[in-house]
Amino acid sequence: MKSVHRLFLSASIFAVAIAGPAFAGEDTDTINLFKHAGRSSDYFNTAYGYAVFPNIGKAGIVVGGARGEGHTYVHGSRTGATVMNQLSIGFQLGGEDYSEIIFFKDKSAYESFTSGNFEFDANASVTAITANASASAGTTGAEGSASGGQNDAATGGGYYKGMAVFTVAKGGLMYAATIAGQKFDFTPGK
Repeated sequence: MKSVHRLFLSASIFAVAIAGPAFAGEDTDTINLFKHAGRSSDYFNTAYGYAVFPNIGKAGIVVGGARGEGHTYVHGSRTGATVMNQLSIGFQLGGEDYSEIIFFKDKSAYESFTSGNFEFDANASVTAITANASASAGTTGAEGSASGGQNDAATGGGYYKGMAVFTVAKGGLMYAATIAGQKFDFTPGK
């Protein structure tokens, strides 16, 4: 039984590792997508800054993971590079690819995110911007959303501890009832 779990973990890590580079996008394209995606567009006018991840690859078979690389911006200027890693365990099968943006309400929220290793706690939530409905619960919080199209953000969202998170699904199919947590590493100046 132990070797079966190792096989699933290895397969999940491999799937995530190859999914990220295969669909990598440019920051500019992803930023423009969120600027024209309903609810998230308003945040560009009021947020202190944001972190953008053009592509996050996620895969899992019982044990799963996700990874994405991006950059942070303050008032439109790049300030550094950031990497998101996620490990999940629970009933899950498949893989998906999505873009994510995290808005920082003020300098304090930005500094919290960029202070080293930042991790979302159980009360963080995500607003999905796609033509689908979804729900999940985990250490990243309980989430649920539904929307009419790529340019219409789901109702909801808002800042939690100075941060608001939006995602856009890019492709894939995944069923998951998992416990997961997103952890971010920041490197200034990249």
